[in-house]
Formats: sequence, C-alpha cells, structure tokens
Amino acid sequence: MRTFQDLQEGVYDPNILKAFFLAGGPGSGKSYVVKRGTGGLGLKIVNSDDVLEKYIKDAGLSLKMPKSEEEPRDKLRAKAKAVTDARQANYVEGRLGLIIDGTGKDYSKITDQATKLKILGYDVHMIFVNTSLETALQRNAKRDRTVPRSIATKSWKTVQSNMGKFSQYFRQNFLVVDNNDSEEDVMGPVFKQVMSLAKKKVQNKTGLNWIQGELDKRKRWFADSHKYSFYTKILILCNVGSATITRRGLTNPLFSYTL
Repeated sequence: MRTFQDLQEGVYDPNILKAFFLAGGPGSGKSYVVKRGTGGLGLKIVNSDDVLEKYIKDAGLSLKMPKSEEEPRDKLRAKAKAVTDARQANYVEGRLGLIIDGTGKDYSKITDQATKLKILGYDVHMIFVNTSLETALQRNAKRDRTVPRSIATKSWKTVQSNMGKFSQYFRQNFLVVDNNDSEEDVMGPVFKQVMSLAKKKVQNKTGLNWIQGELDKRKRWFADSHKYSFYTKILILCNVGSATITRRGLTNPLFSYTL
C-alpha cells in the first residue's frame, strides 16, 4: 500500500507518465546518450544488459561473450531479464518516468510494450541513436562487453530496417540522434529536447484521469487525517483508573475524568 508521501511524490513528479524507448544496435553509443542526454532528469532506466553484465562478472565469465560460455550466460540473461521486468513493473505501478533501453531489433515487442504503456496513460517517445555500420563495428570492438562482428552487423541491419516503422508509430515523438562523429557535441541539443518532452504536461487523457484520481486520493487521505486530528491528533492518554484528553501540542488538558 502506497503512503501519503508516495502519492505526493508520484503526482507531482514532473516526469510522471513519460516513457522514452531507446533504440540502437551494438556500438551505437546508446549508453553514452543515456548518461549525457538524459542525466539528471530523474527518469528510471530499465536495462537488463547492465544487470546481465554484473551477473557475468560475478560469475567469473568473459565479457567477450565466447560461444563456449553460452549456456551459463543464457541462464544469467534470463535471471537479469526477470529482475529488470520486476523493477519496471514497480516503476509503472507508480507511473514513474522511464527510459527503456533496448536495441530496437524487435519492432513488434517494442510497439506492443509502448501500446500497453499508452493504455495505462503514458506519453511514449523513442530516441533512435543512429550510426553507420562502420562506426558501430569499430565501437563494438573497443567495448568491454563485445558481441561477435557477424552478430553486430546483423543487429545493425535489423535495427536500421525498423527505423521507418518506428518513425511512423511514434510520429512527432520520434527523435533521431546522429552519433557518428565522436568529436561533435550532440548531447547538448539532445538533452534540451528530452528535457522539454519530459517536463511537458501529460497529453494522454487516460494519464490525466489517473493523475486526477491520485489527487482525489490525496484529498481524501488528508481529509480523513484531519477529521481524526481534532479528536485524536487530539491525544487520548489512557492510564489505570483515569483518562486525560489533550489537544495535540498543548500541555494543559482539555478535560479529564476518572474511570
């Protein structure tokens, strides 16, 4: 059960009911974009890869993802996904702002998830981090956790093929970040755009109704609390054989009686 403080923080969170899907293959620089382009906005990051990387290190496996370790790694991947799904469910329950970090390979999976969030009242967006295949392969080779070149190439082609479909689905909420030039500072404009979208008033009517419902809960909670405050914020102190009733904050009793 959420507390009064939870209700306050949820309803008045400026990023409430905003979800940003992140798309881009291995080596696209998505993690960099998340840190530099959305840092400090208070959005909850949902990324099973970060959890998986920790599990791999803890298990003493290689971050180079060798085929010989595929079986134990797949078990860790399933565990990481379960943990991440549970975190996301908790965030969504409070309608908190989200960054859902993925590759963008599975168009249907992402749009199904986005549709479910819209039904719950979220405004959904996509940040598509775009690079050339050459740039993606070069960066992938330099990462601590790499994927085989053939898989990186296949992933890049699949993500690129989905770009147009994502643009049609998210429409005006589709943001493309050209991250080819490592020396170009693209994060400043990205941060401003994301911040503008995150702080924007919720547009989804279901979301607006949810916010109003939470505000009504807050009013009822406060009214109930206030109703009892006059009598038991008014303290009743029961001792053996007697009772004293005092107004909270005052040292002198309003009245007392003996049982």
